[in-house]
Amino acid sequence: MRRFLLLLASLSITCLGSFAPPAHAEGFVRADHQQIVDGEGDQLILRGLGLGGWMVQEGYMMGLSNLKAQHIIRHRISKLIGEKRTEQFYQSWRDNGVTKADIDAMGGWGFNSVRLPMHWKLFIKNRGSKGASKDIVWNEEGFRRIDALIGWLKANDMYLILDLHAAPGGQGHDIAISDRDPNKPSLWDSSENQATMIALWSEIARRYRNEPTIAGYDLLNEPNWGFQDKSDKGGCREAENRPLRDIYQLTIHAIRAIDTNHMLIIEGNCWGNNYAGVLPIDDRNTALSFHKYWTPTTQESIEPFLKLREQYDMPLWNGESGENNNDWYARAVALQEKNGIGWSWWPLKKIGAGNPLEIKANANYRRLIAYLRGEGKKPSAEHAFAGLMQLANDSRFDRNIRHQGVIDALMGASRRPGMPD
Repeated sequence: MRRFLLLLASLSITCLGSFAPPAHAEGFVRADHQQIVDGEGDQLILRGLGLGGWMVQEGYMMGLSNLKAQHIIRHRISKLIGEKRTEQFYQSWRDNGVTKADIDAMGGWGFNSVRLPMHWKLFIKNRGSKGASKDIVWNEEGFRRIDALIGWLKANDMYLILDLHAAPGGQGHDIAISDRDPNKPSLWDSSENQATMIALWSEIARRYRNEPTIAGYDLLNEPNWGFQDKSDKGGCREAENRPLRDIYQLTIHAIRAIDTNHMLIIEGNCWGNNYAGVLPIDDRNTALSFHKYWTPTTQESIEPFLKLREQYDMPLWNGESGENNNDWYARAVALQEKNGIGWSWWPLKKIGAGNPLEIKANANYRRLIAYLRGEGKKPSAEHAFAGLMQLANDSRFDRNIRHQGVIDALMGASRRPGMPD
């Protein structure tokens, strides 16, 4: 904690005054009072898809709800086929799961943005002993993926939102979301983890401060943590959220010392829904993100967020929604756009329906997941590896099952290319 307080003091001195409204940056998406606007200053309704399952695997997206988090899935696979072949699978998964063809298709369907859920370990190879920037060895794997995405999106006149989905140590009790290991200190229990998170955003800001294809930095996905009441696992009853506010303040100070161009995005506790004690944030180029799953599509269902928008004069963005039926999708999108709110649907693809694209599960992979769920015999290492590599190949766009009904429900006839907005 002493190191963390020293970090706080040094950042406060270095970044004194950085919360003043940043100078207007031509060509960059920004928060303009209660609207998100493009580089020309015109209102921008972000219509996007989240690349869930690509950098951060959640168990349910892989047919493995029982294993929940990526590190558990990877460990179980590694025990069966060995670490070398496990790494080969994950590399192939990332090579195939999102390619230029996916982004071209999204642009053709009419989407204008992509939200990238990032795992901190894809960006940091070694953080040394203290988590300070000078000790960190950066992992170019993650940055290389971002660079490729930027090129593909730029060619389609689309935007990228960077989302820290799995933060150092993990930011919630819902371990699947952040790949948290409950046997190790969480983000909230470790000053080193917090310093590492701030250092990562500082490095992202350093590398991409002049890149207008990036619409914003989504600083921390779906915190779900009881700070005052430990029994409140999701943080939905939390009344103060001081640690959450503190890490936002520190991270924003650090980013603004480097990058005054990009819009920042913050999410409340309780999976992005509890903002008690978090606001106000003294940065005028910041938007609020809420997440909407399985709730009514009535005006009343988003009224609390509309009140926050008006009270704090900040724009709203729905950073995640989905995992429902097409009728609900159409009504939810209509509700949000009627209120001038952009959105990012979850996800582009996974094993299973409900998304624009579906990854097919081959026979060897089905036998593997039956074993991992405790429902079948142990497959041979060769069959398990073959099933995993086939799954990675089948994650490619040209091998996915396309669900046009989902795309139509999200985009609607009036927003298809060539039609008036």
